[in-house]
This record gives sequence, structure tokens and C-alpha cells, in this order.
Amino acid sequence: MTKIPHRLYLTEDQMPRQWYNLRADMKEQPDPLLNPGTLEPLRTEELYPIFCEALARQEMDGQTRFFDIPEPVREVYKMYRPSPLIRAYNLEKALGTPAKIYYKFEGNNTSGSHKLNSAVAQAYYAKEQGITRLTTETGAGQWGTALAEACSYFGIDLDVFMVKCSYEQKPFRKAVMGVFDARVTPSPSMTTEAGRKILSENPDTTGSLGCAISEAVESAVSTPNSRYVLGSVLNQVLLHQSIIGLESALAMEQLGEYPDVVVGCAGGGSNLGGLIAPFMRDKLTGIRNPRIVAVEPASCPSFTRGKYAYDFCDTGKVTPMARMYTLGSGFIPSANHAGGLRYHGMSPILSKLYHDGYMEAVSYKQTEVFEAAVRFAKLETILPAPESAHAIKGAMDVALQCKETGEEKTILFGLTGTGYFDMTAYESYLNGSMNDHVPTDEELQKGFDSLPDIPQNKNI
Repeated sequence: MTKIPHRLYLTEDQMPRQWYNLRADMKEQPDPLLNPGTLEPLRTEELYPIFCEALARQEMDGQTRFFDIPEPVREVYKMYRPSPLIRAYNLEKALGTPAKIYYKFEGNNTSGSHKLNSAVAQAYYAKEQGITRLTTETGAGQWGTALAEACSYFGIDLDVFMVKCSYEQKPFRKAVMGVFDARVTPSPSMTTEAGRKILSENPDTTGSLGCAISEAVESAVSTPNSRYVLGSVLNQVLLHQSIIGLESALAMEQLGEYPDVVVGCAGGGSNLGGLIAPFMRDKLTGIRNPRIVAVEPASCPSFTRGKYAYDFCDTGKVTPMARMYTLGSGFIPSANHAGGLRYHGMSPILSKLYHDGYMEAVSYKQTEVFEAAVRFAKLETILPAPESAHAIKGAMDVALQCKETGEEKTILFGLTGTGYFDMTAYESYLNGSMNDHVPTDEELQKGFDSLPDIPQNKNI
């Protein structure tokens, strides 16, 4: 029998020409976004002051199964896609597992992550509409870097509000964004009303994605010919990221494989939603029944300890409200949290699927995540981003379960980025100064207390 190759690269011609909209095959749609003023379902045109019109339409479309990928977007994709599907032979051997482990590696671009897949699309639609400036937030810096690349390519100005603790821990991320002409501001800042309010209430805050979103949205809506873009959580982002799963499914089909278990890290949902898209489609339509596992940090446990409720997507409470698994928009993760999975909520699509029992979730402390990351790096020669390392840890645990049971399962996980800008975190792990902060029930309650007091939340 011919040995399966270590790496499989699809050809450019095999790269998908359409994105897949998972909502079109869901038995029940996620609950609608709410206008925070009227508490009525949001209309598409109400999003136009915030998002580009094409992106607003994608955000609200639950019926169209496939969207054509514009040719200018495909031309950029061809610079770094299709990305490889890799068989982790060395990891399998080290674990002594009968399972086969595959990972989809998205780190072969300057941003070092999957984020470029949506950044290119969003920048393209902005350019098509004639928008001259975009604003966004970034946590670990991968999204900010990716959007800086995309905006530079399409000739659009960019302002990035970067979570303050990441801004201080990762100065080289800021430098890379600067290479692509982006302006980077630590958040919360004194440049916006939302930032000033947050700082007046908590002067020593290290920030959060919710804080940075508030500032980016305010900056966008208060500046002519400017729009806001987001790198995760939103339906449109999961749509663009579906190219990860579509490529994975095609590559595995060429190998005569199909995953019994699909594992992805979970922060806001972009990489997880993209990876699982075609496999969840099979599950929803009854074609196959893969196990879908979301892996999140114990320090920011939206799925495993959050509430399924309507909440603001930002700390300043200026965005529409989404029903999602959330820790409350007022939740601020520990500053010691080393990864980019710092968002208080989860994608409405993934939240609905999790709530309806189509997927499961686990959480890990960051020291055990970094232990898995270091082991993986030694075996597979790729230094993973802390976010991706959550998926590695989850996949390793599934493989070890197979070792105990003797089951020869096929595991697929998403290696969504590299960790070369996360060396402060790695150094902290290696010298033993990293600690595990797991929020107490009392700490989480402070976040839950910030949930909007609206009729839709009465029974949570």
C-alpha cells in the first residue's frame, strides 16, 4: 500500500471558486441581530453605516449556499493558497496512537495566520465601494497584520486599535503593520469617547477585544468614507474562512480519507467555523457524522462557562446585539492570558450549533496548551501560535483516547498560525513564570452582570 505523503498541496486550479455559507444548511437559523435602540431584528440597510454594503448583505444572508469568490480576491489567494494538508507522522509515533492525525496549515503568509482569507475579501469589497479608510481591532495582532497587508494591496488607509496588553507584549507585530502603512493605537485609548469612558472607569485596564471593537466602530462611523471591519465572530467572516474547510475536504478526498474528529481552537470563531464548514454541512444533511470539537482557553471560557444570551459585541455597547455564548461584554480576560483568544463572546453561527448539540467544547489551562505546543514544535518543526496550540492540545488528547480504546480514527485539526511573535509567552512558559488564571464564578458573574436587561434575556 502506498504511504500517504507528509504534505498534500492542491493545485491553483483546484482552489475553490466559491465560499460556502453554512447557515443555508442549518435546521434552524441563528437568532437575528437586534437593534440596541428598538430591540427589533436588524435590517440589512441598518448595517450600511458600519460595514461595506456587500459585506452587510453577506452578513444577513441565511439562504444563499455559495458565494462566488471575486477574481481579484482569488488572484491574491493564489499567492499563498491552496495551503497544505499535512500528516503528523512524527506526532502519531510519539503518542503511540493508532489514530491518523492531519492538520491544515494556514501560516504560510506574512500575517502568519488564516486571517488573510477574510482580510483580502473585506478590503476588496471596500475598494469596490470606493471606501478610502477602514478601522479594525486586533488582539494578538494576526488580524491587524493581515488587514494591513490587504489594505496596502488595495490602496486603502487603515487604523488598527490593538488590545493594550498585546500592544505592549508584541512590539514587532506593530512594526509589521507599520511596514504596510497601518496606524496602530493601543486600546483603550484617549482618542475615542468609548476609550476615554473605559479608562475613566478602569484606568489600569489591559484592554480586551470588546474595548478595541468599541473604539474601532466609533472611529469608523465618525469619519467620512470610512467603514469598520472585523476579523472573527461575524457571519461574513465565517463565510470567507470556509475556504479552509473546503480545501481540507478536497485534499482528504484525494487521499481517500474523511475525518472522524475535527478539532479547532475557539476564540471568536473564524478559524473554527472555516475549518468545520463542509464537515458540519455533512453532519447537518445526514451524509456523515463527524465529531466536532471546539477548544478554548480556560481563562476566557465562552462556550464551556458562558451564557447563551443576547449581548453587545463590544465593551462600549455601541454595536448591535447578537445571541451567542458570552461571558458578558464587560468581561476582561487576565493580562497573563498569552493567546489571541480573548473575546468575550462566540460566533452566533457556532453558538447556535453548539446550543443545538452539533458540536462540543473543552477548555484548557495555558500551561498545558504551551506544553503541547513545545512538544509539537519539536516533532513537526513548526512553532505554533498559542491560539493554534489549543487545537493541537485537543487533537493530542483525542489521539491518546484512541490509544486507550484501540480505535483507528482519523483526526483533522487546524494549525491556523505561527508563533514567532509570541516569544515572550514562550519564554514565560520555558522559564516557569507563566501561571494559569482560571476565573472564579464570582469573577465571571461580574461579566454576566453586564448582559443587557432586555426581554429576550429573561430566561437565561
